[in-house]
Amino acid sequence: MAALSAWFWNERFWLPHNVTWADLADPAPGVEYPKAGHLLAALPLALGIFAVRILFERFIASACARSLQIQQGVGRRAQPNAVLEKVFTSITKNPDSRHLDGLSKQLDWEVRKVQRWFRHRRNQDKPSTHTKFCESMWRFTFYLCIFTYGFQFLWQCPWLWDTRHCWYGYPYQVMTPGLYHYYVTELAFYWSLMFSQFTDIKRKDFLIMFIHHLATVSLISFSYVNNMARVGSLVMCVHDASDFLLEAAKLTNYAKYQRLCDFLFIVFSVAFFITRLVIYPIWILNSTMFESWAIVGPYPSWWLFNFLLLVLQVLHIIWFYLIARIAIKAMLRGKVCNDVRSDIESSSDDEADTPEEGHKAYHTPKGENGTNGHYADVKARVQNHSS
Repeated sequence: MAALSAWFWNERFWLPHNVTWADLADPAPGVEYPKAGHLLAALPLALGIFAVRILFERFIASACARSLQIQQGVGRRAQPNAVLEKVFTSITKNPDSRHLDGLSKQLDWEVRKVQRWFRHRRNQDKPSTHTKFCESMWRFTFYLCIFTYGFQFLWQCPWLWDTRHCWYGYPYQVMTPGLYHYYVTELAFYWSLMFSQFTDIKRKDFLIMFIHHLATVSLISFSYVNNMARVGSLVMCVHDASDFLLEAAKLTNYAKYQRLCDFLFIVFSVAFFITRLVIYPIWILNSTMFESWAIVGPYPSWWLFNFLLLVLQVLHIIWFYLIARIAIKAMLRGKVCNDVRSDIESSSDDEADTPEEGHKAYHTPKGENGTNGHYADVKARVQNHSS
């Protein structure tokens, strides 16, 4: 075990040349350097955030949803049928034409009626708009609060105005209480997302988002242990700047305020482009790759850190391509094609009956000739938010 620990914490990998862990172990009185053990505080804090979320959704978000007349139950329930229920639970939730024909003959129903039953039954298992609204309101509240705190904190920091201060004196940079609280709170939140992903709305990209959250936790932890927290705080703030706008757009979508949803999506798209395709590469990547090279010089963990940040930039480009594709289709067609969303919520879109069946679609937007509000489900979280 000791050999494994020594291999993992190899100074030649983690630290610049001629720097050892012993140099950082005994700072002057009143000076604190980052230590891996500091991050353990994020685990109980993550449980606390998860508990606060449950209370917030139950008492605050739920009340807001009711005031906006967002229904809590499913729109239409399938009529009880033992034969179809057995097929639904044990064979398939989406029967093909062969199954439909067989069930139609067995029950003496029209094929369309069997299709409608399965459609209603699938919708019955999906979380209500009320539930989705509460989840988004929690994320909106947290993202807005953490962005506000981070921006106010960084406003007073010299490295916000001159990124070379991220590297002056590195790695002998003091970990201030404000920077520590910012880091640990962000880390705890992403830990809480990993916990809550098993109880949240089930999405088709469950595994992808789980890996994303794990990668975010790893990147935050890596930059803290390596005392790259100054530039790490800039990365987190840049990513937080657009996340709350996305959640705001989703809230207005669930509340059926279509025009406001359209406007917020445009604002989100612009903010995403500016922060992740302009500020991030020109301001942050330039600092981590070139300014740090000139001031500190490269070393093994420096290469890994920059590689991860470059991977993040590639993801930004992919995500923005998806966002732009949605926006263009929305403008050209007046609606959004859901199959290009970066966050595909298998439970987010209730399947509407066809017009021939005489039923209205479950979602009716407030606003005329607006683009379909489902594009607000686009999630950029590494999302989020992701760093």
